[in-house]
Amino acid sequence: MASSQSTLSPLFSAPPATSLQIAPTTSSDEESAYIDWDNLGFQLMQTDYMYVTKCSDDGIFRQGQLNRYGNIQLSPSAGVLNYGQGLFEGTKAYRREDGRVFLFRPEQNAIRMQIGAERMCMPSPSTDQFVEAVKQTALANKRWIPPFGKGALYIRPLLIGSGPILGFAPAPEYTFLVYACPVGNYFKQGTAPLNLYVEEDVHRASRGGAGGVKSITNYAPVLKAMKNAKANGYSDVLYVDAVNKKYIEEVSSCNIFLVKGNVLSTPIAKGTILEGITRKSIIDIALDLGYTVEERLIEVDELFSADEVFCTGTAVGVAPVGSITYKGQRIEYKISSDQLCKQFYSRLVGIQRGVIKDERNWIVEIE
Repeated sequence: MASSQSTLSPLFSAPPATSLQIAPTTSSDEESAYIDWDNLGFQLMQTDYMYVTKCSDDGIFRQGQLNRYGNIQLSPSAGVLNYGQGLFEGTKAYRREDGRVFLFRPEQNAIRMQIGAERMCMPSPSTDQFVEAVKQTALANKRWIPPFGKGALYIRPLLIGSGPILGFAPAPEYTFLVYACPVGNYFKQGTAPLNLYVEEDVHRASRGGAGGVKSITNYAPVLKAMKNAKANGYSDVLYVDAVNKKYIEEVSSCNIFLVKGNVLSTPIAKGTILEGITRKSIIDIALDLGYTVEERLIEVDELFSADEVFCTGTAVGVAPVGSITYKGQRIEYKISSDQLCKQFYSRLVGIQRGVIKDERNWIVEIE
């Protein structure tokens, strides 16, 4: 890990002084952020360090360094500002009961960023570079990792076209940076079931677009639909396909699954749906437990006959859906302790916490 005395990159300015209180832990060489861990939500909290590296025309990212968390200085003509040339990822670091810290499948985030970078005409860090950057960021901000069972350190890798460009073309320089923030439950209602609204007029993605990669351009266009839904008491929006307007795709912040008997169905990823890391993991867990999984086109009308519906994502985890409103009709789902989604979530968390053996090498320890 880089020294805490490393020189700040010219790209960044130091953050303003804060009145953050620090409470010492039992460790002689580590302090813990003074936070009410029992009421930790999903909101931005300034931590200590971020990882930064750049590449130019050769497409090779240099050896990165840890800088104090701070503001980014960009040219007004930076490719990310003018043409939206940017990608982001999200992963988490978890603290176990014995104090050790682990990441969950970070190489999958690296691969997804590489796929996205190819689509957006950007160079990308190698899988090893990506994972090492995530590890260093987690270690440098270790005091912000919540205690066992209290949350996680959400880690946000960013790849942006930071070089200046006027004509419409790829940026001449790219910056890869990683920052982190302690988080609890993503939704304000905590672990309570979600209430979704099916949006038919605003579409998240269309065929041939960039809906299948985690581009920054995918998110702002649906903010209005999401804002309107939340103003009417819904947790989030469920989008349908842009062509036929009858096949469900995904929620603003997560993937979706339907359960009917012993069969799990989730929308097939054909360029308009983001293949979530948690989505992949739940599919594998379901198969390991003997369930049938179908990745296919799912008509909206199938929501009426589903036994249960749940959402998955790095931020949301595995979240049960209590109701979905479609064309003014509210579909209610029974919430019980024996729901399949709760079984899947329990197994996922068990693997992350080391209670269940990691048969697939999903867990990466940070040393």
